[in-house]
Amino acid sequence: MKHFKIEEFDCPGLPGSGKIMDQCFLEMLDKAREIYGRPMHVNSGYRTKEHNAKIGGVKNSSHMIGIAADISCKTSKDRFDMVNAFIEVGFKRIGIGSSFIHVDTDENKSQNLIWTYY
Repeated sequence: MKHFKIEEFDCPGLPGSGKIMDQCFLEMLDKAREIYGRPMHVNSGYRTKEHNAKIGGVKNSSHMIGIAADISCKTSKDRFDMVNAFIEVGFKRIGIGSSFIHVDTDENKSQNLIWTYY
């Protein structure tokens, strides 16, 4: 990856777990970062089942199989630019929270969706 370090995707308390992340997912995210043109901070990448439960993640979270990430996003301009970059590289599942954007490539879930966490 050009714009991320694999450690950024580690589950808290489990060093090295970022290596579980799906390579195709990471390549898409790296391309989106290139298009976005500014740094992206990974709030959450890989999650163990225990960590996912602790933070209130859904039981079938795509984070637990290494095909999801939550990226910090604080302004409306950044949100617009990030979402455009994510769509341009082919993400078809995007969740928008007040301070982050979730992307995943889970083909076992509904596609072509943008949802909010508000």
